[in-house]
Amino acid sequence: MGHHQNTKLVLVVGGAGFIGSHTVDLLLSEGYRVRVLDNFSTGKRHNLPETHERLEILAGDMSDQAILRRICVDITHVLHLAAQVSVVDSLENPVFSCQQNILSFVAVLDAARMHNARFVYASSAAIYGNQNTLPLQEEDPALPISPYGLEKYSNELYADLYGRIYGLSHLGLRYFNVYGPRQDPKSPYSGVISRFVDQVAAGKPLTVRGDGKQFRDFIHVRDVARANVAALRGNTLGVLNVARGEATSIIELAKLIEKISGSVSGVHWVPDIPGDIKRSLADSTRMRQFLCSPQWPLAEGIRELLGQ
Repeated sequence: MGHHQNTKLVLVVGGAGFIGSHTVDLLLSEGYRVRVLDNFSTGKRHNLPETHERLEILAGDMSDQAILRRICVDITHVLHLAAQVSVVDSLENPVFSCQQNILSFVAVLDAARMHNARFVYASSAAIYGNQNTLPLQEEDPALPISPYGLEKYSNELYADLYGRIYGLSHLGLRYFNVYGPRQDPKSPYSGVISRFVDQVAAGKPLTVRGDGKQFRDFIHVRDVARANVAALRGNTLGVLNVARGEATSIIELAKLIEKISGSVSGVHWVPDIPGDIKRSLADSTRMRQFLCSPQWPLAEGIRELLGQ
């Protein structure tokens, strides 16, 4: 990995979280120096290495400008992953959600500008809302149906403005349905895969909402980590979908998990949640062109999670 890489210092805001910690692991394995800022509201200390000579971990809040100033010394790259990530919470407490996902985002964005750092951040498939034409392409209009989706879209508009005014190098990653190790199944906004795996482990039936025909585009967290690192290293600007570009319905997913696990607990049908997006599928052409191609097939990722 050549010594030249060690001069790069990546600040990962939200680095103890699900996506953040996998990305930190990969950055360290590729010779980067990494500084993590996390308030540990959802991130876990045990997601990160006990000790590593190139890793610093700071407990603190990104909304604290004094902390941001202190930890931005010498940074060359910023990966911003910290957020209030629940669509449901954004509907129930839009003011708090806005503070976390807009105000704090701008604080980190501005810190990146002051240090002329490459800025890569988490956007979301939620910005698209319910679109008629699939797969979703980056130039499709943003039609968010929740404060969360609107907040992420506003992040993209801020980053774009900073690019135009200050020449900031920025890339927003519109994550679709990310799954894999370290995803907390007990979290109310955890992905359906970690919930299903948790239910199988407990010998419970799989809870399927509505008719089970809604579909998602699932991508393994290690592929997302690879996309994040490629985004930091590259100079692509704007926004990119991060997904496999494959549709899997929830009922297909339940059948796949039953098949791999040998579970005979069956399915428990529950009502739909309002505001839940029915169909989500990305065009992943640009990700494959500018970042990397996903390597983890869904069945393989699930097999690993089930310990098969």
